[in-house]
Amino acid sequence: MSQYEPIRRPRVVADKPVPPPEPNIYMPAMPPLGLIAAVEHRWHVYRRRRQFRQRFLPLLAHDDHILEDMGHHRDDILWASRLPLKVDALKALEECRALRKAQQGPFSRLG
Repeated sequence: MSQYEPIRRPRVVADKPVPPPEPNIYMPAMPPLGLIAAVEHRWHVYRRRRQFRQRFLPLLAHDDHILEDMGHHRDDILWASRLPLKVDALKALEECRALRKAQQGPFSRLG
């Protein structure tokens, strides 16, 4: 990893919950829609982080050559695991992979 590696990483931002649609009519027993949307968003963030831990952290036990054959780099997986919990690590890792692929070009593996 070079000193310029953080510059090459994509800039990630936290996912924000989508506000619920405004109902056409108001019912007296209507639950708070904003609270339900916030709980659903937190659940979604938790599940995505859990999927990342289940899928990618076991890959760190493999050799770097095997990871490269799969299209991943050890530094990228470690970087994504240290992201804040509000950031979707799966999406950030995919953006990092796409950025690395774009920088390398289509014919970089041909030799």
